[in-house]
Amino acid sequence: MKNMKGIYYVDSNIFLNPVLYQDLPEVEFSREVILSIEKGDIQAYTSTLTWDEISHVVEKLLGRTDAIETGRKFMNYPGLRFIIMDEDVMRRSQLMREKYNIKPRNAIHLASAIGRRIKKIITDDRDFDNLKEIERIGLKEIGTK
Repeated sequence: MKNMKGIYYVDSNIFLNPVLYQDLPEVEFSREVILSIEKGDIQAYTSTLTWDEISHVVEKLLGRTDAIETGRKFMNYPGLRFIIMDEDVMRRSQLMREKYNIKPRNAIHLASAIGRRIKKIITDDRDFDNLKEIERIGLKEIGTK
């Protein structure tokens, strides 16, 4: 993951890929992002909502025990900063949902990033394509940087 210095918002799929999948190229790119966060090579932010998304998906697919362990690991990633879902984020989320017709959780992620003036999001979620407020960095792009 060369030349990826800076401040990024990191979406939940980056943390879910290594837990749920094995042989996809995106898994290795996700691990590179996580390692860069842990080493302090990039400043990484995510919403407190991300914990909910990760816990929910892992519990649904792998069970409660795995979800609890994954949630614990997620909350303790060195260098990962959490943006609290407060009234300002909620109101901004509604505006972004109305403006772009994106899913509610993606509106929360976008609003969280905007509140911290973060201009780039690492995600494979195409809901973030062509939004004026943020640039989407896909995992395949990370593999080529």
